[in-house]
Amino acid sequence: MPLTFEVIAEALRERIRSGGLRPGDALPTQAVLMREFGAASLTVQKAMTLLKQDGWAVSHPGKGAYVAHHNHADDGADALDTPETTAPVGGTAARVESLERALADAVQQIADLRARVEALETGDGEYGR
Repeated sequence: MPLTFEVIAEALRERIRSGGLRPGDALPTQAVLMREFGAASLTVQKAMTLLKQDGWAVSHPGKGAYVAHHNHADDGADALDTPETTAPVGGTAARVESLERALADAVQQIADLRARVEALETGDGEYGR
């Protein structure tokens, strides 16, 4: 019989496989999962850790956990025809993709900050209104 954290992780994987949760979607919060499964905080944390280790989820500190862009090679023969199946096992491709998204977010934040600084330096009162 699977442990509660395994049940939670599998339920979330099934939601992803079925399309109920799509890549980039926020995963339910810890509080929501605790209520839904009647589980303790540590149990939910273990489930999320398992999903992250397997490449199904990524964390964005301060923002939460999100569905990773996973290759789903274990979902059936159709996945064998896609280039993602050549990626290393363990969600490495998903982790790289997540890091690339985080880098793109950081670059955008820097650009936004530069624009704010420039607006402040030029006295343009229109920025941020």
